[in-house]
This record gives sequence, structure tokens and C-alpha cells, in this order.
Amino acid sequence: MTLDQLKPGQAGIISAVGGEGPLRLRLLDMGIIPGTRVQVQKIAPMGDPIQIQLRGYELTLRLEDASRIQLQEVAK
Repeated sequence: MTLDQLKPGQAGIISAVGGEGPLRLRLLDMGIIPGTRVQVQKIAPMGDPIQIQLRGYELTLRLEDASRIQLQEVAK
């Protein structure tokens, strides 16, 4: 499953961060690293971007970038 597939309120644990070069480094610099729990807070009215919460702060990502982040499901 990837981050762009989650609905508001759903969460997951990052298992891998895809992308190449500057994009991957930017995602890692923002704290999107394997083992981190993320939760989708909001989705824009047109579906892009999405707002996520991780490491105590909120971050907005484009769906294209979110589709590169692999997740494991969180047990409820």
C-alpha cells in the first residue's frame, strides 16, 4: 500500500521511500523515513494535495510524491 491510497483518519508505518535523487532526499529531510507512523488528516477538495501528520507536525504532499511512499498497515 502507498500513502496516496489512505483515506482521512487512516494511518500506516512507512516501510520504504521511493523516488530518486533530490526528490527522495527532500522526502527524507522532511522526516518521511522508514519506521515513522503517518496519518492522513485531510484531502483537498480536488483530491490533491493531502495533509498528513507525522512526528508531531503536519505536512502537505502532492499525490505524486505520496505514491512513492510505501506503508505497512497499523493495527487498530
